[in-house]
Amino acid sequence: MTNVKVGFIGVGGIASVHLKNISNIEHATIAAVCDISAERVKQVGEQYKANGYTDIDEMLENESLDALFVCVPPFAHGDIEEKAAALGIHMMVEKPLGLNLENVTAKAKIIEKSGVICATGYCLRYLDTVSKAKEYLQGKDIAMVRGHYITSFVQTPWYRSMAKSGGQLVEQSTHTLDLIRYLAGDVNTVYANMALRLMGDIPDIDIPDVTSVSITLESGAIGHLTSSFTQADHYTGIELLGRNFRVMLDNTTLHIIEKDKTISYKSNLDFYAAQDRAFIDAVRLNDKELVLAPYGEALKTLAVTLAANASNKTGEAIHLSEFMSALPCVN
Repeated sequence: MTNVKVGFIGVGGIASVHLKNISNIEHATIAAVCDISAERVKQVGEQYKANGYTDIDEMLENESLDALFVCVPPFAHGDIEEKAAALGIHMMVEKPLGLNLENVTAKAKIIEKSGVICATGYCLRYLDTVSKAKEYLQGKDIAMVRGHYITSFVQTPWYRSMAKSGGQLVEQSTHTLDLIRYLAGDVNTVYANMALRLMGDIPDIDIPDVTSVSITLESGAIGHLTSSFTQADHYTGIELLGRNFRVMLDNTTLHIIEKDKTISYKSNLDFYAAQDRAFIDAVRLNDKELVLAPYGEALKTLAVTLAANASNKTGEAIHLSEFMSALPCVN
Protein backbone atom coordinates (compact mmCIF):
# COMPACT_ATOMS: atom_id res chain seq x y z
CA MET A 1 0.00 0.00 0.00
CA THR A 2 1.52 3.32 -1.07
CA ASN A 3 -0.96 5.64 0.62
CA VAL A 4 -3.15 5.04 3.67
CA LYS A 5 -6.60 6.65 3.53
CA VAL A 6 -7.50 7.61 7.08
CA GLY A 7 -10.80 8.43 8.74
CA PHE A 8 -11.45 9.94 12.16
CA ILE A 9 -14.33 9.32 14.54
CA GLY A 10 -14.17 12.13 17.08
CA VAL A 11 -12.17 15.25 16.23
CA GLY A 12 -11.95 17.02 19.60
CA GLY A 13 -9.36 16.67 22.36
CA ILE A 14 -6.56 14.23 21.60
CA ALA A 15 -7.82 13.80 18.02
CA SER A 16 -6.39 17.22 17.17
CA VAL A 17 -2.90 15.85 17.90
CA HIS A 18 -3.45 12.77 15.74
CA LEU A 19 -4.93 14.87 12.91
CA LYS A 20 -1.86 17.10 12.84
CA ASN A 21 0.49 14.11 12.93
CA ILE A 22 -1.28 12.23 10.14
CA SER A 23 -1.36 15.34 7.96
CA ASN A 24 2.45 15.43 8.21
CA ILE A 25 2.98 11.80 7.16
CA GLU A 26 3.78 11.49 3.47
CA HIS A 27 2.17 8.05 3.17
CA ALA A 28 -1.20 9.04 4.65
CA THR A 29 -4.22 11.11 3.64
CA ILE A 30 -7.03 12.27 5.92
CA ALA A 31 -10.04 11.33 3.82
CA ALA A 32 -12.96 11.79 6.21
CA VAL A 33 -13.84 13.01 9.70
CA CYS A 34 -16.89 12.36 11.86
CA ASP A 35 -18.09 13.95 15.09
CA ILE A 36 -21.38 14.66 16.88
CA SER A 37 -20.60 18.37 16.55
CA ALA A 38 -21.41 19.62 13.05
CA GLU A 39 -19.45 22.79 13.79
CA ARG A 40 -16.29 20.85 14.64
CA VAL A 41 -16.75 18.63 11.59
CA LYS A 42 -17.01 21.66 9.33
CA GLN A 43 -13.94 23.31 10.82
CA VAL A 44 -11.73 20.21 10.80
CA GLY A 45 -12.99 19.04 7.42
CA GLU A 46 -12.07 22.35 5.84
CA GLN A 47 -8.72 22.47 7.63
CA TYR A 48 -7.63 19.06 6.36
CA LYS A 49 -9.65 19.01 3.10
CA ALA A 50 -11.56 15.93 4.30
CA ASN A 51 -15.17 14.90 3.84
CA GLY A 52 -17.23 15.63 6.96
CA TYR A 53 -19.92 13.53 8.64
CA THR A 54 -21.99 13.55 11.82
CA ASP A 55 -23.17 9.96 11.28
CA ILE A 56 -20.66 7.11 11.67
CA ASP A 57 -22.57 4.63 9.52
CA GLU A 58 -22.85 7.15 6.71
CA MET A 59 -19.11 7.76 6.76
CA LEU A 60 -18.24 4.06 6.77
CA GLU A 61 -20.70 3.41 3.93
CA ASN A 62 -19.57 6.27 1.72
CA GLU A 63 -15.81 6.22 2.28
CA SER A 64 -13.26 3.62 1.27
CA LEU A 65 -10.94 3.79 4.29
CA ASP A 66 -7.78 1.88 5.04
CA ALA A 67 -7.48 3.06 8.64
CA LEU A 68 -9.64 4.65 11.30
CA PHE A 69 -8.75 6.69 14.38
CA VAL A 70 -11.33 6.14 17.12
CA CYS A 71 -11.02 9.16 19.42
CA VAL A 72 -14.21 9.08 21.46
CA PRO A 73 -14.72 9.24 25.25
CA PRO A 74 -14.61 5.88 27.07
CA PHE A 75 -18.41 5.71 27.43
CA ALA A 76 -19.10 6.41 23.75
CA HIS A 77 -17.52 3.50 21.83
CA GLY A 78 -20.74 1.65 21.10
CA ASP A 79 -20.03 -0.79 18.26
CA ILE A 80 -17.57 1.37 16.31
CA GLU A 81 -14.74 -1.17 16.49
CA GLU A 82 -16.97 -4.07 15.43
CA LYS A 83 -18.21 -2.17 12.37
CA ALA A 84 -14.72 -1.16 11.30
CA ALA A 85 -13.35 -4.68 11.81
CA ALA A 86 -16.18 -6.15 9.71
CA LEU A 87 -15.14 -3.83 6.87
CA GLY A 88 -11.46 -4.77 7.21
CA ILE A 89 -10.48 -1.28 8.35
CA HIS A 90 -7.38 -1.05 10.53
CA MET A 91 -7.77 0.97 13.71
CA MET A 92 -6.00 3.19 16.21
CA VAL A 93 -8.26 3.25 19.27
CA GLU A 94 -7.60 5.85 21.93
CA LYS A 95 -7.39 4.74 25.56
CA PRO A 96 -9.23 3.76 27.60
CA LEU A 97 -10.97 1.21 25.37
CA GLY A 98 -14.23 1.44 27.30
CA LEU A 99 -15.70 1.02 30.76
CA ASN A 100 -17.37 -2.38 30.47
CA LEU A 101 -14.73 -5.12 30.51
CA GLU A 102 -17.08 -7.75 29.13
CA ASN A 103 -17.87 -5.60 26.09
CA VAL A 104 -14.23 -4.69 25.49
CA THR A 105 -13.17 -8.33 25.76
CA ALA A 106 -15.79 -9.25 23.17
CA LYS A 107 -14.48 -6.49 20.91
CA ALA A 108 -10.94 -7.86 21.30
CA LYS A 109 -12.04 -11.27 20.04
CA ILE A 110 -13.82 -9.76 17.05
CA ILE A 111 -10.80 -7.61 16.17
CA GLU A 112 -8.43 -10.56 16.48
CA LYS A 113 -10.64 -12.76 14.31
CA SER A 114 -10.94 -10.06 11.64
CA GLY A 115 -7.16 -9.87 11.21
CA VAL A 116 -7.07 -6.08 11.12
CA ILE A 117 -4.21 -4.21 12.75
CA CYS A 118 -5.43 -2.42 15.86
CA ALA A 119 -3.19 -0.04 17.78
CA THR A 120 -4.18 1.82 20.94
CA GLY A 121 -3.26 5.14 22.49
CA TYR A 122 -0.60 4.04 24.99
CA CYS A 123 1.83 6.50 23.45
CA LEU A 124 4.51 6.34 26.17
CA ARG A 125 5.58 2.91 24.92
CA TYR A 126 7.04 4.71 21.89
CA LEU A 127 9.41 6.90 23.90
CA ASP A 128 13.09 6.39 23.10
CA THR A 129 13.85 6.51 26.84
CA VAL A 130 11.29 3.79 27.51
CA SER A 131 12.96 1.69 24.83
CA LYS A 132 16.33 2.19 26.55
CA ALA A 133 14.79 1.28 29.92
CA LYS A 134 13.25 -1.88 28.49
CA GLU A 135 16.55 -2.90 26.93
CA TYR A 136 18.43 -2.31 30.19
CA LEU A 137 15.91 -4.32 32.23
CA GLN A 138 16.06 -7.33 29.93
CA GLY A 139 16.97 -10.38 32.02
CA LYS A 140 17.08 -8.43 35.29
CA ASP A 141 14.97 -9.24 38.35
CA ILE A 142 12.71 -6.41 39.48
CA ALA A 143 11.77 -6.42 43.16
CA MET A 144 9.59 -3.32 43.42
CA VAL A 145 7.84 -0.81 41.18
CA ARG A 146 6.62 2.63 42.22
CA GLY A 147 4.55 4.88 40.00
CA HIS A 148 2.78 8.22 40.24
CA TYR A 149 0.49 10.40 38.15
CA ILE A 150 -0.05 13.77 39.80
CA THR A 151 -1.76 16.58 37.93
CA SER A 152 -4.53 19.19 37.90
CA PHE A 153 -8.25 18.72 37.31
CA VAL A 154 -9.45 18.18 33.74
CA GLN A 155 -12.30 20.55 32.89
CA THR A 156 -13.96 18.26 30.32
CA PRO A 157 -17.51 17.74 31.69
CA TRP A 158 -17.64 13.95 31.29
CA TYR A 159 -14.28 13.46 33.07
CA ARG A 160 -15.82 14.23 36.49
CA SER A 161 -18.42 11.46 36.14
CA MET A 162 -17.45 7.91 37.20
CA ALA A 163 -20.06 6.46 34.85
CA LYS A 164 -18.53 8.27 31.86
CA SER A 165 -14.76 8.34 32.53
CA GLY A 166 -14.17 5.56 35.06
CA GLY A 167 -12.21 8.04 37.17
CA GLN A 168 -8.63 9.28 36.97
CA LEU A 169 -7.03 5.83 37.17
CA VAL A 170 -8.98 4.54 34.17
CA GLU A 171 -8.76 7.72 32.13
CA GLN A 172 -5.32 9.23 32.93
CA SER A 173 -3.12 7.24 35.31
CA THR A 174 -3.67 4.28 33.03
CA HIS A 175 -0.61 5.56 31.11
CA THR A 176 1.61 5.03 34.16
CA LEU A 177 0.06 1.66 34.89
CA ASP A 178 0.61 0.59 31.31
CA LEU A 179 4.29 1.53 31.57
CA ILE A 180 4.55 -0.62 34.70
CA ARG A 181 3.10 -3.56 32.76
CA TYR A 182 5.29 -2.86 29.72
CA LEU A 183 8.53 -2.74 31.72
CA ALA A 184 7.85 -5.08 34.64
CA GLY A 185 5.23 -7.58 33.45
CA ASP A 186 1.62 -8.46 34.06
CA VAL A 187 -0.28 -7.72 37.26
CA ASN A 188 -1.43 -10.54 39.53
CA THR A 189 -3.42 -8.77 42.27
CA VAL A 190 -4.66 -5.25 43.01
CA TYR A 191 -5.84 -3.57 46.17
CA ALA A 192 -7.04 0.03 45.99
CA ASN A 193 -8.12 2.91 48.19
CA MET A 194 -9.73 5.97 46.62
CA ALA A 195 -11.50 9.04 47.97
CA LEU A 196 -12.91 12.41 46.97
CA ARG A 197 -11.11 14.46 49.62
CA LEU A 198 -10.61 18.03 48.44
CA MET A 199 -12.34 18.71 45.13
CA GLY A 200 -15.95 18.07 46.12
CA ASP A 201 -16.91 21.67 45.37
CA ILE A 202 -16.66 20.96 41.63
CA PRO A 203 -20.22 20.68 40.27
CA ASP A 204 -21.45 17.12 39.58
CA ILE A 205 -18.15 15.47 40.50
CA ASP A 206 -18.23 11.90 41.82
CA ILE A 207 -14.75 10.61 40.94
CA PRO A 208 -11.97 10.28 43.55
CA ASP A 209 -9.31 12.98 43.64
CA VAL A 210 -6.77 10.74 45.42
CA THR A 211 -6.04 7.12 44.56
CA SER A 212 -3.63 4.57 46.01
CA VAL A 213 -3.21 1.19 44.33
CA SER A 214 -1.06 -1.65 45.66
CA ILE A 215 -0.19 -4.39 43.19
CA THR A 216 1.67 -7.66 42.96
CA LEU A 217 3.12 -8.73 39.64
CA GLU A 218 3.20 -12.21 38.17
CA SER A 219 6.97 -12.12 38.54
CA GLY A 220 6.59 -11.80 42.31
CA ALA A 221 7.55 -8.12 42.39
CA ILE A 222 5.40 -5.75 44.40
CA GLY A 223 4.36 -2.26 43.47
CA HIS A 224 2.38 0.85 44.16
CA LEU A 225 0.73 3.57 42.09
CA THR A 226 -0.55 6.91 43.37
CA SER A 227 -2.80 9.32 41.49
CA SER A 228 -4.26 12.72 42.24
CA PHE A 229 -5.61 15.79 40.45
CA THR A 230 -5.32 18.12 43.43
CA GLN A 231 -2.19 19.89 42.18
CA ALA A 232 -1.51 22.91 39.96
CA ASP A 233 1.43 21.25 38.19
CA HIS A 234 1.85 17.96 36.34
CA TYR A 235 4.40 15.25 37.01
CA THR A 236 4.41 11.54 36.31
CA GLY A 237 6.88 8.70 36.46
CA ILE A 238 7.84 5.23 37.55
CA GLU A 239 10.74 3.73 39.46
CA LEU A 240 11.83 0.10 39.15
CA LEU A 241 14.11 -1.33 41.83
CA GLY A 242 16.40 -4.34 41.58
CA ARG A 243 19.52 -5.43 43.38
CA ASN A 244 22.01 -2.56 43.13
CA PHE A 245 20.09 -0.74 40.41
CA ARG A 246 17.16 1.63 39.95
CA VAL A 247 15.53 2.62 36.71
CA MET A 248 13.65 5.90 36.95
CA LEU A 249 11.46 7.59 34.37
CA ASP A 250 10.82 11.15 35.49
CA ASN A 251 8.20 12.30 33.00
CA THR A 252 10.14 11.42 29.82
CA THR A 253 13.70 11.55 31.22
CA LEU A 254 15.41 8.27 32.08
CA HIS A 255 17.87 7.75 34.93
CA ILE A 256 19.67 4.45 35.42
CA ILE A 257 21.27 4.37 38.87
CA GLU A 258 23.80 1.69 39.73
CA LYS A 259 26.15 1.28 42.68
CA ASP A 260 28.94 3.41 41.28
CA LYS A 261 27.36 5.43 38.48
CA THR A 262 24.25 7.17 37.20
CA ILE A 263 23.41 7.50 33.52
CA SER A 264 20.69 9.90 32.37
CA TYR A 265 18.95 10.18 29.01
CA LYS A 266 16.74 13.10 28.06
CA SER A 267 14.16 12.40 25.41
CA ASN A 268 13.61 14.85 22.57
CA LEU A 269 11.11 12.58 20.83
CA ASP A 270 7.53 13.54 20.01
CA PHE A 271 6.05 10.24 21.19
CA TYR A 272 2.60 11.00 19.79
CA ALA A 273 4.11 11.52 16.33
CA ALA A 274 6.20 8.36 16.71
CA GLN A 275 3.12 6.37 17.69
CA ASP A 276 1.06 7.63 14.75
CA ARG A 277 3.84 7.04 12.22
CA ALA A 278 4.34 3.51 13.55
CA PHE A 279 0.64 2.79 13.08
CA ILE A 280 0.56 4.16 9.52
CA ASP A 281 3.70 2.18 8.65
CA ALA A 282 2.17 -0.95 10.18
CA VAL A 283 -0.87 -0.56 7.95
CA ARG A 284 1.12 0.41 4.87
CA LEU A 285 3.61 -2.45 5.24
CA ASN A 286 1.13 -4.91 6.80
CA ASP A 287 3.46 -5.36 9.77
CA LYS A 288 1.71 -5.74 13.14
CA GLU A 289 5.06 -5.86 14.94
CA LEU A 290 5.44 -2.10 14.50
CA VAL A 291 2.52 -1.57 16.89
CA LEU A 292 3.80 -1.54 20.48
CA ALA A 293 0.39 -1.30 22.16
CA PRO A 294 -2.06 -3.59 20.34
CA TYR A 295 -5.68 -3.89 21.45
CA GLY A 296 -5.06 -7.02 23.53
CA GLU A 297 -2.39 -5.24 25.55
CA ALA A 298 -4.63 -2.25 26.18
CA LEU A 299 -7.35 -4.64 27.32
CA LYS A 300 -5.03 -6.02 30.01
CA THR A 301 -4.20 -2.53 31.25
CA LEU A 302 -7.89 -1.61 31.30
CA ALA A 303 -8.64 -4.75 33.30
CA VAL A 304 -6.19 -3.73 36.03
CA THR A 305 -7.73 -0.25 36.35
CA LEU A 306 -11.29 -1.60 36.46
CA ALA A 307 -10.23 -4.24 38.98
CA ALA A 308 -8.78 -1.45 41.13
CA ASN A 309 -12.10 0.39 40.99
CA ALA A 310 -13.82 -2.81 42.06
CA SER A 311 -11.33 -3.32 44.89
CA ASN A 312 -12.04 0.16 46.19
CA LYS A 313 -15.74 -0.69 46.32
CA THR A 314 -15.37 -4.06 48.03
CA GLY A 315 -12.39 -3.26 50.24
CA GLU A 316 -10.75 -6.51 49.13
CA ALA A 317 -7.76 -7.44 46.99
CA ILE A 318 -8.70 -8.72 43.54
CA HIS A 319 -6.90 -11.44 41.59
CA LEU A 320 -6.78 -10.47 37.93
CA SER A 321 -7.14 -14.05 36.69
CA GLU A 322 -10.37 -14.46 38.67
CA PHE A 323 -11.58 -11.01 37.63
CA MET A 324 -11.13 -11.86 33.95
CA SER A 325 -12.39 -15.45 34.13
CA ALA A 326 -15.67 -14.23 35.67
CA LEU A 327 -16.56 -12.56 32.37
CA PRO A 328 -19.15 -14.52 30.34
CA CYS A 329 -17.34 -13.86 27.04
CA VAL A 330 -14.07 -15.26 28.42
CA ASN A 331 -15.50 -18.59 29.58
